[in-house]
Amino acid sequence: MNIEGTDPAPAPTAGIAPGIRYMVLGAFWFSVMSLGVKVAGQRLPSIEIVFVRGVITLALSYWLVRRARLELPGRRPGMLIVRGLFGSLALTCFYFSLVHLPLADATVIQYTNPIFTAVLAAWVLGERMPARAVVFVATSLAGVLLVARPSFLGGSSATIDPVHVAIALLGALSSASAYVMVRRLRGIDHPLVIVLYFPLVTVPMTLPFVIAGWTWPSPWEWVVLLGIGASTQAGQVYMTRGLQLETAGRATSIGYLQIVFAAIWGLMVFGEMPDAWSFLGAGVIIVSTVMLARTREQAA
Repeated sequence: MNIEGTDPAPAPTAGIAPGIRYMVLGAFWFSVMSLGVKVAGQRLPSIEIVFVRGVITLALSYWLVRRARLELPGRRPGMLIVRGLFGSLALTCFYFSLVHLPLADATVIQYTNPIFTAVLAAWVLGERMPARAVVFVATSLAGVLLVARPSFLGGSSATIDPVHVAIALLGALSSASAYVMVRRLRGIDHPLVIVLYFPLVTVPMTLPFVIAGWTWPSPWEWVVLLGIGASTQAGQVYMTRGLQLETAGRATSIGYLQIVFAAIWGLMVFGEMPDAWSFLGAGVIIVSTVMLARTREQAA
């Protein structure tokens, strides 16, 4: 499978569109990344993980760009930098939430981003959003409340810190903004160039914080960090290809498979079993977003 060139995507196999298959592969590799962040974050600061991941993916991305003989700095460097800024903020918030929240819960909250993507795509890209889609947006956010269970809903304040939930939601909103920028760059810049600008912005943005509190990784943690970088690179490339072949809402809704992967990793590695409220909230979010994606596809 060619994920580097500009050749048309391969013909669908077994009725599955190429863009959807790219997003499924991206979801799997991102779940591996999340597992690595949770493991490394048991001792290392999350911002340091973001930085090391950025250095690794920067090297990989630059090598792939040079190998494909693509021109830099790209056709729209300003837009590429903005995409990198949104992506860097999203990554920082997401890694923080992975370390401080249960793996499945952090992933569920992060994957409210298709809801934000749909709203932003309607506003920025002019993608149609029927009035009934607002109901699905509100329902999805209600699902977040079921996962977080703040004290005013009868939840225990010791279960999940609302500040951590807010940071996770900021990460989801930033991810949505980055996705919309990817859609705007469709047909303008090559996917590998778009991916390159992500770590190109992340590394200098996080460097001052890393210098102030560097914790030297152990040999095993270095292996985990390398795995985070490699799995992230694979996820980024596949996700970018998928976003350029599918509409924003439909493509990002496929990313909910990462919730399933995260729940499996969390149970197998950390013994994290989501309670009934988390299952209910995740179900509400997933159903709402799938319905939203279908609504927008029918209206397109």
